Amino acid sequence: MKNYSPPKLVEKSLFNRRALILGVSQFAFIATLGWKMRQLQVQDSEKYKLLSDENRINIRILPPIRGVIFDREGLILATNEQNYRIVMIREETGSPEKVLNNLAKIIDLPSKEIKKIIKESEINKSFVPIMIAEKLTWSQFLKVGINLPSLPGILPEVGLQRSYDFDEIMAHIVGYVGPVSAADLKSNKKQDPLLQIPGFHVGKTGIEKGLDNFLKGAAGLTRMEVNARGRPIRKLDENLSKKGQNVQLTLDTKLQEFSMIRSESHNLASVVLDIKSGDILSLTSTPSFDPNKFVKGLSIKDWEALRNSKSRPLSNKAISGNYPPGSTFKMVVALAAMSNPLFNPEDLIDCEGHYELGERKFHCWRNGGHGKMNLENAMKQSCDVYFYKIAELTGIEKISSTANRLGLGQTFSLPLPGEAKGLIPTRGWKKEITNNKWRTGDTLNTGIGQGYVLTTPLQLAVMTARIASGKTVTPKIIKAINGRRIRTVKFPNLDISKKSLRAMNIGMYKVVNDKKGTAYKSRTSNIIEIAGKTGTVQIRQISKKERARGVIKNKDLPYLKRDHALFVGYAPFEKPQYAISIIVEHGGGGAEIAAPIARDILLFAMHGTLPPISDYPKDQQGQIRNKFESYRTKRDKVFKSRKDGKRAIFFQSGVNSLAWS
Repeated sequence: MKNYSPPKLVEKSLFNRRALILGVSQFAFIATLGWKMRQLQVQDSEKYKLLSDENRINIRILPPIRGVIFDREGLILATNEQNYRIVMIREETGSPEKVLNNLAKIIDLPSKEIKKIIKESEINKSFVPIMIAEKLTWSQFLKVGINLPSLPGILPEVGLQRSYDFDEIMAHIVGYVGPVSAADLKSNKKQDPLLQIPGFHVGKTGIEKGLDNFLKGAAGLTRMEVNARGRPIRKLDENLSKKGQNVQLTLDTKLQEFSMIRSESHNLASVVLDIKSGDILSLTSTPSFDPNKFVKGLSIKDWEALRNSKSRPLSNKAISGNYPPGSTFKMVVALAAMSNPLFNPEDLIDCEGHYELGERKFHCWRNGGHGKMNLENAMKQSCDVYFYKIAELTGIEKISSTANRLGLGQTFSLPLPGEAKGLIPTRGWKKEITNNKWRTGDTLNTGIGQGYVLTTPLQLAVMTARIASGKTVTPKIIKAINGRRIRTVKFPNLDISKKSLRAMNIGMYKVVNDKKGTAYKSRTSNIIEIAGKTGTVQIRQISKKERARGVIKNKDLPYLKRDHALFVGYAPFEKPQYAISIIVEHGGGGAEIAAPIARDILLFAMHGTLPPISDYPKDQQGQIRNKFESYRTKRDKVFKSRKDGKRAIFFQSGVNSLAWS
């Protein structure tokens, strides 16, 4: 029994198996580890190298300088001015609260603002600059600089902010910039990195918004090497940002300012076009606002006042205001009628003061009527009954088609947000929108520019330019981008007979220059003759009782119930160069209110400065002289409120050169 050995053999067998398993496991582990190391070093090396670089390299976006906006003569309308500001680096202050309290002795820095800055600095890394104050005056900025030894961690900087030299005068056209909003980020389909920069400004209205992609430029990048704590060590490379492109507009600043001053206290919109080129020379909307306040900081009180004003100062009414055109639309109706072989401009239509359609009466603006009228006289005296009848004869489809050819009911692709299309109604439109049939009464209302028809001041100026020239004049407001001029196109002929257009030209001439014309008081001397058409838009329903006892005069009505006053015209009559449209909201009669303003603006456009008194009828020259003197006072008041006297030279030189005798 002593030589019994089987248990030792079993023990040896178990050991060999365990050693084998352990060896295989070790080999598998080493093989897996080797494979993983090979993967990290060879296959994924680029990935981890990139992560390593990102961990030690800080990439910063560099904002570009925004492009400058000029008028047609090269006068600066929007530029970038120095913005004096102060930032703080927390880790260099020792005690941020102590430093900020010392700073508050130099500039206005309330205790609430100090607490807010300290809280913000604690959230961010200690070496990241925190904005303390901006838009400081040079005096404040200088005081901070002198006291820097006692203000550790405080850094004065000079940045850029947008500045508008002609404030209210150009506000609706140039527009303004503002901080990037949530809506801007949502519409940022191209993922522009500029919109991610804190404090970066983009166009909000006007040309600033319409041409924002040109004006804002392109971002640059700087790569900084940082340590493990994220502190910059050295600059590795830098790709500079690309400055925004400069934009030159077709606007004439002198004419624009005069138009604004001439509008006085009216709620008004006007447009002046160069008939040959289509250049928009003036585009006014009053009252206006100061775009600089939106850049420098608008108080809640000021914002509420602008937003809630019934005069709509924030709206560019020249392009976005939808108004019934009133009697200025009668030219459209007449041109449409003349395409009908059954219509003869010399045929007489009797106006008894109203036109009966079934049981309804459509009244003329003149109670007793005008008597027998042909086209020329009806135009001259703006007889409503005449145009009721020829509108019924012509039909809404021909009227609408003619209106479209003259530029109504369409937009012109200007880089100005908010351009309205207006409305030129048709049978199909009424059926689709109201599910009702078009009625003859609708046609009669359209015949005098009321009812459903709506137009903008810009469209009416285009209509006038096309009638005056016989060409399909199309407006433009951009003259050049970065020095590259926008090509001036040759306008094709209007698809309306020259004979019909000439009849309209003569009718418009008689409106202003014939003693029975509605705008005769707004005529000029024989040196420069104007042609035009007045319009008065009724915005309230006049009852039978009121008509029986006498229609209430505009001056006796509440302001918001008064008629709109309109005028469209061009000058000179024989060789048309400038076209104008003007709408005075609740101004009353077009002949009394709108026509005189339009005359002055057209004459200013012709001369490039205040016109000589000799351009006016002799019996009006004394009154005009007094009016011009009042403009001098208004001009001086405007100039005094401006920061730089150089901005005042254009209109001033014009007035000084005027012969007052």
